[in-house]
Amino acid sequence: MARTKKNEEMEQNLTAVEETNVTVSENEAPVLLEDAVSEELLADAEEDFQLAEEAALPEMDLSSELPADFEQSPDGIEPLQEEPAPIPEASMEEKEATTGHSESEPEKVKRTVRQKRAETASNGENLEEAIEGKDAVTSAEKTGKRTARKRAATPSVLTIESRAEVETPDDREEMVWHEIHNAYRTRKILTGTLGGIEQTENGKTIAIVYYKEMRIVIPMKEMMIKLSQENAADYGEMMLRQSKILGTMLGAEIDFVVKGIDSKTRSVVASRRDAMLKKRQLFYMETDASGMYRIYENRIVQARVIAVADKVLRVEIFGVECSILARDLSWDWLGDAHERFSVGDEILVRILSVKRDLVEDIVVKADVKSVTSNTGRENLSKCRVQGKYAGKVTDIHKGVVFIRLSIGVNAIAHSCYDNRMPGKKDDVSFAVTHIDEERGVAVGIITRIIKQNL
Repeated sequence: MARTKKNEEMEQNLTAVEETNVTVSENEAPVLLEDAVSEELLADAEEDFQLAEEAALPEMDLSSELPADFEQSPDGIEPLQEEPAPIPEASMEEKEATTGHSESEPEKVKRTVRQKRAETASNGENLEEAIEGKDAVTSAEKTGKRTARKRAATPSVLTIESRAEVETPDDREEMVWHEIHNAYRTRKILTGTLGGIEQTENGKTIAIVYYKEMRIVIPMKEMMIKLSQENAADYGEMMLRQSKILGTMLGAEIDFVVKGIDSKTRSVVASRRDAMLKKRQLFYMETDASGMYRIYENRIVQARVIAVADKVLRVEIFGVECSILARDLSWDWLGDAHERFSVGDEILVRILSVKRDLVEDIVVKADVKSVTSNTGRENLSKCRVQGKYAGKVTDIHKGVVFIRLSIGVNAIAHSCYDNRMPGKKDDVSFAVTHIDEERGVAVGIITRIIKQNL
């Protein structure tokens, strides 16, 4: 019975929709859009009709007892408290069409069409925005891919270790130039290696210093090479002497202050004089928090070897140059200082005296052997009279041969039994005749020359 009543209601709705289509076609001249809407409404109605048939329950005898919440109505049984189920928009329009207000129905259909047009336009705008957004994302992805391709096209260094970084020569040059530029602005003291001596077109002598492979030019007058008053009398003789001293300093580490730079040609001019005066002021003239000088007598400090000769060693002690004779270099007799010291070495020295009247006139005396212990006395006890030991000739002075024995003892020989005359650095056989404990030397004769150093 319920199914029969539902079918009758659907037939009434279809009839109302057909009347609405007829009314709209009579009132409106262009009926193309309204016909499309009517066809859409008919399709919706037919779909609802099919859904209603599928959801219809089997026929039942409802004349029996009913619950208290229901009452009999002329059209059938309807619940009193339960709200109707939501109806699609098309079905609501169909209900309004069945109420009998046929005069306002065309306006409602027109309004619905306008709403649909507005919704279509808004959907179109949203679609365009979505397309534009998608195009933007796509273009960004393409740009990212293009950038990645460019990066991939850039040649990279293949390292042995995974994810290791390697600096190219250009990168190192830029880094060194940046350091020099900052040192020029801050007047910072830099340290480089003296690598050459050149003559300019004007006849001036310049020193070439390399700071991390960067060429630095220092004029001769800025090297602060002081000579005695006798050598300074003649300008030509003084320049020749300074050039010789500068030649012995090749390979030494020196301090400098950048005085000028040229960014276009990457040229740098510096001064060693300013760096040495700055260090002198800090370490010799100024005092620390306790009120003491940083460099004073009997203090052990570190020094740089800037020149080496056979019998003398020249060092720089915090901006002050000092010469140390061979007798102050070691407890052992040294025939040549080159055997133990080289230009560029850093050694420990003991300050013997300091004269600090003016910053430009500071005099320091130092030695090396007092820093080490004297083992000559202990080794002298190992030497026996009438014993023969091998040794090397360190020096010959006025017929007296000075020998350094292999057991670590200094020896003196006044005669030689070999037909040949011993020379410096010769290997000889030495026989001990006497031990002088006061002087700490062994006295004897050379029995023969083992090997000559020609």
